[in-house]
Amino acid sequence: MGPEVIVPVTMFVCTTALVFGLRYMSNKEKMAMIERGLEPSAARISAPKPFVSLKFGLLLVGLGLGLLIALFTVRATGLDDEEGVAVYFGFLSICGGLGLILSYVVEKNWLDKQKDLN
Repeated sequence: MGPEVIVPVTMFVCTTALVFGLRYMSNKEKMAMIERGLEPSAARISAPKPFVSLKFGLLLVGLGLGLLIALFTVRATGLDDEEGVAVYFGFLSICGGLGLILSYVVEKNWLDKQKDLN
């Protein structure tokens, strides 16, 4: 029996065990909530998070700008593939981080304005 048979069988068994394990733990959690007098469906409802789309949007814009800047930098400097990879990762990290920082600043300003109104 070679690896071409063992790997798919192992993946199938592990995936099946994971699905059944998650389902079992979910049922145990619901039963514990019922025993304590809580309603399981009420726990699944979470408060809305208004800035999630802003955060992801600014992150993706930052990553896109990072890719674009890295492309122009690699082409302008004539770096080979091995050195260019470092430039790409660097600009992706920097611009993605700047997008998250910008998201934080926008959220903080909005929350400060809401506190001032109250």
